This record gives sequence, structure tokens and C-alpha cells, in this order.
Amino acid sequence: MSSSSAPPARGSRLALLVVGLCWLAVLFDGLDMFVYGSVLPHMLEEKALGITSAQAGDLGSYATFGMLVGALTAGTVADRIGRKKLMVSCVTLFSLASGLCAAADGVAVFGLGRTLAGIGLGGLLPTAISMVSDYAPRARAALTIGLLMTAHHAGGILSAYVALWIVEPLGWRAAFWVCAVPLLFVPVLARFLPESLSFLVARGRVEEARALAARYDAEVPAAKDRTDGAPWADLLHLFRGGEWVQTLLYWLASFGGLLLVYGVATWLPTLMRSEGYELGSALTFVVLFNLGGIVGMLVAGRASDRFGAPRISAIWFALTAGGVFLLSVHMPPALTFVVVFLTGVFLNSAQTMIYATVSLGSAPAHRATAVGWTSGMGRFGAVFGPWLGGRLLAADKGDWGFTAFATAGAASMVFIGIAALRTARSTRRDGEPRQPAATG
Repeated sequence: MSSSSAPPARGSRLALLVVGLCWLAVLFDGLDMFVYGSVLPHMLEEKALGITSAQAGDLGSYATFGMLVGALTAGTVADRIGRKKLMVSCVTLFSLASGLCAAADGVAVFGLGRTLAGIGLGGLLPTAISMVSDYAPRARAALTIGLLMTAHHAGGILSAYVALWIVEPLGWRAAFWVCAVPLLFVPVLARFLPESLSFLVARGRVEEARALAARYDAEVPAAKDRTDGAPWADLLHLFRGGEWVQTLLYWLASFGGLLLVYGVATWLPTLMRSEGYELGSALTFVVLFNLGGIVGMLVAGRASDRFGAPRISAIWFALTAGGVFLLSVHMPPALTFVVVFLTGVFLNSAQTMIYATVSLGSAPAHRATAVGWTSGMGRFGAVFGPWLGGRLLAADKGDWGFTAFATAGAASMVFIGIAALRTARSTRRDGEPRQPAATG
């Protein structure tokens, strides 16, 4: 290496450690989230636990309802007790809940397991995003969040292979036992994941922050935005002044985005089978969809750092709506594979860039609350999406599912587009952007 090479940035070791551990946690999150959709065709074919198509949609909504509860509570809790403790608790919860699903002897117990798993899944994602945002290089913040979210889709790909390689010889219960394996990762997370430096400083634990920073040659954030007030103070902070309009726009965009994400994630294999594709091809669509998600996260993250996350999110939602609508048209398999891949590229990263916008534009002391509530309000859409897909399939109108999901994508494009325009006007008026994620 040349002697003129620039030394690594301060705190780079700590950033790599945090991103690496959070990536693994989100990988397990993605596996647990997508596995139900991947094994659902097998469960319906075998009439496992006696479930029908309508009940299958309800069961999918149980998990997303749990994610709603987890996301709404996790942000506020994380800003009070710390990101690390909450992440460890969430991984423990969804791993144990998956074991409960594997051992279920009826629909009620299975539904309880999916609900509890959803609470853990819903709490983990916004907390991991907040943690990574604390340590991300400023010029690559959206890209770092996008990199983190590639893990979610890597988990989706893994779920498809679990369905292909494990469910066929061992049965659907084996897939949920696999999802309980992350319990072994909990001690690693508890031992090596550091607490957020920004959280420690905001809570007045400056000496802990200094000791952690010294260990990894990192900088201690400036002492500001200390949060010793009432539990709801962090939430009320999101509505002060004129921020309430922007907050509501993000919530509405997140609602449509997660309706689309979880509606498609739950029903893609089954909807493709209803269009005449074989099961093997339907699971291939899951793999392609999530590969597209990985590519999309990296492309959208880089583009958002350059052009602004709200702007990229709006464009991505428009492209997603077109791609999802095309899936309702029976095309040659090769063309369908391309459309599924491109839809995955735009769909998954469109929603993530909403999180990036909120996370990067929030004060460290309120970051987990802001991301958690944006994710949580979006979970209402995530609950509705799987339920809607189940009802359409039960009414033998599966082809309408793609049209409904495309409409949700178009609505999110409108809401996040309005938010982007408001941010641009604020930039011109005030001389600086309201949201750092919207800088050019």
C-alpha cells in the first residue's frame, strides 16, 4: 500500500462491527418474515392445520399486526432503554415464537406464534436502522441503510430455499424450526453489539460513551437533545411546529408501501400459481424478487445520497406500480422473470428510502421513535395487504390482487412526492434542507 494512502476514518472499526451484527440480525428477520409466504403453498396443498385460503390471509395478517405493535412501541422503548437491549430482546422473541409455530397443534396456536414473532420482527427493523444511522458515514448514510436492508431480502431468498430443500422432505414444521435457530445468535449479539453512542450521550451517560469511543477510536457525538422527559415527549417532538404535515405524509406513504411489500411478499408464490405457473417457478419468483431487492437497495441508497431519498422513493414507487400491474398479465416465463426481478428492485428499496429519509432527518435522541412510528403506522397497511390478498383469492379474483397492490404503490408515490416537494421548497426558503436525506 502506498504511504500516501489516507488513514481509515475514525470509528470505522466500530461502524463495521455495528453494521455487520445488525446485518445478521436483519437477515434472520427477513427469513422469519418471508418463510410463511414461501411455505404457504405447501400448507394449503396439504391442508396443514386445516387452514383455508381465507384463514391463510388472516394468519399472514396476524404477523403483520404483531409487527404493528412491535414497531409502534419499539421506537419509544429504544429511545428510553437503548437500541442494543431492544435488538437482543426482539431476536429472542421472534426466534422463540417460530419454535411455537413449529410445534403448533392448531390454527390458534400457530396464529399466536406468528403474532408474537411479528412483535419481535416489527421492533427489530426500525431499531437496527436507527443503530446503523448513528454510525453510518454522513456522505454514505442512505447507502449504508440500503446495505443493511439487503439482509432482509437475503433472508427472503433463504426462505425460498428452505421451502425447496427442507419442506419437501421434512414438512412445513421444519421450516419454522430453522427460523428458531437465530436464538443461538442472541449471546453473540448481547456480547459484541455496542450501544449507540448518540443514545448514551442523549441519556447523559457520557462516561460510557467516552469509554466505548476510546476502545474503537471513534468520536463522541456532541451532547445535545437529551431525553429525560415524559415517555410521549419523543413522539410529540415529531409534531411540533410545521413538522406534523411532513410526519403524516411519511406515515401515509409508509402505509401504502408496506401494504404493497407485505401483500406481495405473502402472496407472490400463491398468486403466481393462480396465474398458471408451477410451484417451482413460483418459488423462483421469490428468489428473483428478493435478488432484485438486494440490487435495488444498493442502487437506491447511492442514488438517494446523491439526489435525495424522498425523490428517489417517489420515482421507485411509480416504477413499482407499473411492474406489479404487469404481473397480472400472463406473459412468457422469461419476460415474467425479468418483470419480477425489476419489481423487486424498485418495490423494496422504495419503502426503505422512506425510512432513510425519516432516520437521517431526525435528531439522534428521537431517531428510533421517528423511524419506529413511521414503520408502525405503515404496519396498518402491512396488516391489510395479506388479508386483502386472502379475500381476493377466496373469491377467485386473484388477478385483482396485483391491481390492488399496484394502486397502493401509486398512492405512496403521491404522498412521498408531496413530501419531497415540501422539502425542496423548505430548502429554497430556509437555505438548508429540512431533511438531511434530501440533500443533493
